[in-house]
Amino acid sequence: MMRGPDRHRLARWRPFAAGVALSIAVVSGCVWAQTVDDSPRRALRVCQDPNNLPFSNQAEEGLENRIAAVMAKAMALPLEHFWYPQRVNFVRNTLRYKLPGDAEYRCDLLIGIPAGFDQVMTTRPYYRSTYALVFVEGRKLEVRSADEFLALDPKLRERLTVGIYDRSPATQWIMKHGLNEQTIPYRMLNADPAHYPGQIIEQDLAQGKIDAAVVWGPIAGFFAKRVPGLKIVPLPSEPGVKFDYSMAMGVRHGEGEWRDQVQAVVDANAAEIEAILIDFGVPLVDDDGRVRN
Repeated sequence: MMRGPDRHRLARWRPFAAGVALSIAVVSGCVWAQTVDDSPRRALRVCQDPNNLPFSNQAEEGLENRIAAVMAKAMALPLEHFWYPQRVNFVRNTLRYKLPGDAEYRCDLLIGIPAGFDQVMTTRPYYRSTYALVFVEGRKLEVRSADEFLALDPKLRERLTVGIYDRSPATQWIMKHGLNEQTIPYRMLNADPAHYPGQIIEQDLAQGKIDAAVVWGPIAGFFAKRVPGLKIVPLPSEPGVKFDYSMAMGVRHGEGEWRDQVQAVVDANAAEIEAILIDFGVPLVDDDGRVRN
C-alpha cells in the first residue's frame, strides 16, 4: 500500500507507494476508540486503493489484488473489496470505520503495511524490499550499483537529473551525497485521483524529462517491466539512510484470532505469494538487506 516506506516507516503509504514519506500517523489518522470484531468472517474483505499500481487497482491488476485472491481461495471465502484512496486518514476511513448502527466494519484486512506499524495489529513480515535507482539503459547512464553511480565523473553526474518523492529516504540519500542541485522533487501526496505512484517512471523518466529516479522497489520493478529499456539498481541501506523495509499485513487491534488466521494462511501460501512478488518484479532482500533476486 504505498509510494514507499519512509524514515517513519512509510514513504507515502500510498510503504511503499513511491516512496512508501509522510508519517503514517498522518496517512492513517489518530488512534480512536473502536469495538472489536473477532467473529468468524463471511468474506475476505480487503481495504484497497482503486488506483495504486503496482499494489492495487479497481481492475484487480495489482500484486496485493493477486495476493488477496490467493488468500480468499485458501480461506474458502468470497473476496470483497472496499475501495478508498490511500491518502490522509486511510486506516480510519476503512479498517477502523463503522457508522453508528452498522453491524460491520467496511473491511477487515490491509495487505501491505510496514511491519510493526502501530495503528494496526500486524502479522509477521511476508516480504522485504528496498528502494532502487531506475534509468533508461544506455541513454545517459549505465551503472550496476550505487557505488558505481556515486563514483561517476563529477562532470557527468552533474548533468543528470534525478527524480525523487519528497520526504522519502531518497531525500536523505541525495542530501548525503551532494546531489541536491540536479534533483527534481515530486510531491508525495497528490490530490489528483488519477495520479498513481509509477507516473514518475512511466511518464517522466520514459519521456526523458528526468534521467533517473529513486523510488520504492516494488514500484521500480513493476514499471521497469512495463517500459522497454529501463534498468533498476537496488540500493542498499547505508549509515544515515535506511532503504530496506519489511512489509506485513494488518488487522484491527484486539482481533488476535483473526490476525492469527491471516498469519496461518500467509504461512501456508508463502511460496505462491513470493511467486507473485517476483512476477511483479519486486526486488526482494534478506534480513541483512542483501538482494535475493
